[in-house]
Amino acid sequence: MKRRTFAMSILSPLVLAACGSGEPGPAEPGVAPPEEHAEILSAMKRAATFMSEEVAYEGGYVWSYLPDLSRSWGEMEAKRTMLWVQPPGTPSMGHLYLDAFHATGDELYYKAAEQVALALIRAQHPSGGWNYIYDFAGEESLKDWYDTIGKNGWRLEEFQHYYGNATFDDAGTAVASQLLLRMYVERKDERFREPLYKAIGFVTESQYPEGGWPQRFPLMGKDDKPDYTSYITFNDDVAGENIKFLIMCHLALGEPRLLENIERAMGSFVALQQPAPQPGWGLQFTLDGKPAGARTYEPEALTTHTTANNIQQLLNFYNLTGDERYIARVPEALDWLDKVKLPPELSETFPDRTHPTYIEIGTDDALYVHRRGSNVINGEYYFDKDPAKPIGHYGQARKLDVPAMRARYEELTAMSPDELTAGSPLQITGPVELPRYFSLREVKLDDLFAGRAMTTTPVTEEEAQRLAGELNAEGYWPTKLTYVTNPYTGAGTDEPYLEDTYATTHVGDRNDTSPYEPSKAPATYPPEEAPTGISVEGFIKNMGVLIAYVAPVQ
Repeated sequence: MKRRTFAMSILSPLVLAACGSGEPGPAEPGVAPPEEHAEILSAMKRAATFMSEEVAYEGGYVWSYLPDLSRSWGEMEAKRTMLWVQPPGTPSMGHLYLDAFHATGDELYYKAAEQVALALIRAQHPSGGWNYIYDFAGEESLKDWYDTIGKNGWRLEEFQHYYGNATFDDAGTAVASQLLLRMYVERKDERFREPLYKAIGFVTESQYPEGGWPQRFPLMGKDDKPDYTSYITFNDDVAGENIKFLIMCHLALGEPRLLENIERAMGSFVALQQPAPQPGWGLQFTLDGKPAGARTYEPEALTTHTTANNIQQLLNFYNLTGDERYIARVPEALDWLDKVKLPPELSETFPDRTHPTYIEIGTDDALYVHRRGSNVINGEYYFDKDPAKPIGHYGQARKLDVPAMRARYEELTAMSPDELTAGSPLQITGPVELPRYFSLREVKLDDLFAGRAMTTTPVTEEEAQRLAGELNAEGYWPTKLTYVTNPYTGAGTDEPYLEDTYATTHVGDRNDTSPYEPSKAPATYPPEEAPTGISVEGFIKNMGVLIAYVAPVQ
């Protein structure tokens, strides 16, 4: 459930057109680029051609590859026939290509974006959403992956069972849906219309009457029993991502019918805030509004980072609507976050962190998750109130800027009603243009207000030339791969493992298929170097710099 971000703070001095701003359009196809950009544009084309023609499989991408493509990875090791939907996977590449088309007018990039979108249509679940992954080799090949690699990833429980449905987790469905929206409105190509409306239907039909969403849909569990995937989910900002997508559709398609879904979703944040003296939120909730656990390292508790995110969303909703019910209990939540901060004596245990992740319901005591064993067969997770040796793969403490949230609250509440909601996308009658660039940084709700522009920071000619020069002869940027995995060799032993060798590592014994950083491998592993390979995230980041450098100034 870990979110991946990319290409942040790398932008050039252009102003990315605001929604409905009426600013100049993208570069025109066929128009000669400025002569001084020729070398940069050539490097961009070589890189995009290599990725779309050599690396992509049927238009799909995972996250990283060895140079000979003999091994590849998404969040776990992938088959060559797979695509990964989670960012920075296949939809992220489509957004990048469409951004490159907007910046240059070169049809090559539109064709690459089209290839990605068509791959996503093939990967779309009949319900309209997407699973984390898709296998072009077919359902049996995918099930084989789940029964081998997926099943043995100790710390990645979401891959240990094949549900056969779609998920909102990790923003994969959100980012894929946004790409189909952009591709459709770009040229009104009818090939994208039906899949787009299927994606919209997936969001609206899976929404609970109370306004929230499950993690996965259609609803199902393990062994025909419901599990946490049916709970109302805030983890990874599921509700926030869906609200943003529906607002984009309202704007770009002129779909006012979606306003009811948006309002109901915003109301769920208010309804599920817990009563005093613990006015926070958990990762997920049962349908009767009680905080619930999920994976075995996600106990039934309140969570500080979810609470901080939901406070920010409530401030967003107030900015969108001017309705004071969204902020009525924000001060309570801020005070509670101050109350449950980490004590000073834990500053060395959790450096540069301010709050424990989990707070016990009823006591405000911090809970910490640990594990014992060596693999998914003999291992288990447990939690207690001891901060020593917490798990390393899921942060047990967070860095939260409560003063900044208070300042934003004060800023918004000091505005007049007209000033507060000026340009709100909920007041716009569409269709209007969306922002033109999605991969340079995350498009936020604030960027969808009429008249607001996504300003950027400079990219120098020296930086652009350096990146162009670092592209190798094959056409990619050689990158040290962050994570590697043990190849699947069979299930681990059920013999009890009593040492704490793997208590804080990202991977267990050699039967564990979870990804890990070679420099942080367990002490039982021999020293190893991170391989150099092809990184999709690196490609998106570097291309983002070059796009920002060559894009027309608005």
